[in-house]
Amino acid sequence: MMNRRTLLSSAVALGGSALGLGTGALAWRASATTPTLQIALQNSTDSSQVYAYITGQAIDNNNALMLLESDGQSVYYPSSPGSPGTPLGADCAIALGAPGSTTTVTIPHIAGGRIWFSVGAPLTFLLNPGPGLVEPSVSNSSDPNIDIMWDFCEFTYNDAQMYANLSFVDFVSLPISLTLTGSGGTQTAAGLSANGLDTVCSGLIAQHNTDGAGWDQLVVTSNGANLRALSPNNGIVINGSLFSGYYQPYVDQVWSQYSSQTLSVDTQAQWGTVTGQVSGGQLTFPGVGSFAQPSAADIFSCSTGPFANAAGEMGTLIARISAAFNRSTLLIDADQPDGENPANYYQNAITNHYSRIAHAASLDGRGYGFPYDDVAPNGGTDQSGAVADGNPTLLTVAVGGGTADSGQA
Repeated sequence: MMNRRTLLSSAVALGGSALGLGTGALAWRASATTPTLQIALQNSTDSSQVYAYITGQAIDNNNALMLLESDGQSVYYPSSPGSPGTPLGADCAIALGAPGSTTTVTIPHIAGGRIWFSVGAPLTFLLNPGPGLVEPSVSNSSDPNIDIMWDFCEFTYNDAQMYANLSFVDFVSLPISLTLTGSGGTQTAAGLSANGLDTVCSGLIAQHNTDGAGWDQLVVTSNGANLRALSPNNGIVINGSLFSGYYQPYVDQVWSQYSSQTLSVDTQAQWGTVTGQVSGGQLTFPGVGSFAQPSAADIFSCSTGPFANAAGEMGTLIARISAAFNRSTLLIDADQPDGENPANYYQNAITNHYSRIAHAASLDGRGYGFPYDDVAPNGGTDQSGAVADGNPTLLTVAVGGGTADSGQA
């Protein structure tokens, strides 16, 4: 199943207006791309047991579920199995070479794509009737991949462009960097350093020692070493009481402030800027809709409680208001997101410290820390770790840390 972030990335890549992406956050030029594109997969780890997988929907084959086979060239279209949890009918583990080596693969047009990496062991993908792909999970303790170090980046390659991004929405584990070469020159998203996971885990533990909120419970270890750092959203999936009430003092302050003043939100779409105010316990935007007070789980997920109805104009408000809650900017900025400055993000004691720490650990400060981390002022700096080009010639994806930043990719 594609997560919310993948679907939004696909919307941007198809030339539409994603609910989160500010109009100036990412520049690209639409044109007809070639039917296939090469991707260079670089092993920047210190392991010779590194595997890659490429999954998505084949745009030129009625959006059929597809995986790239182990040769990095052949496309595997699974048929619908007779029962859930059926093994794949093809070997789709692309074995990367020794540390420092590059393996080049070729993809067709793909929507909702992911490039997965694992270190030390291959991953297990299964099929459900449909067919539906059963992807690795970090929140299911019985998942066959639960003790493997793995991670992914996201992309869509269609007839308009290649769009790819780094994602910390679900968890942080392997450092991944992106380098996209095309008509727009060379773009990079540097990702984490080689020791980025340890930096994130140390930061989460330190934050818990400061506020006692449970950030340390997001750290997952194996044999004494850090395996991954879960997002708050996935932490709550595992422990429903985690962060219960965490955001309430901040939410109460926001509701109090906007009981006496208005909140302006630029939809960055055809609806322009709309204003709202708290009345009767609801943050109401006349003619559009109202928001009840969100819980911490609603804020971290950006998609439950008052943030569940993500359609149309209401969806643009959800993207920008939930982003402002995650970044804790609503008390200092009544004009969202136009008045925002990334230097002011995460400065309140009550904030999404996971996203703050992940951004700080990234070599260029970018990468999706929550589902609407693509929200930006018009002309503002991209926070999401995205690259895009209408005439791409090569996407280089390095696993292991630092390659894009050091100019080696």
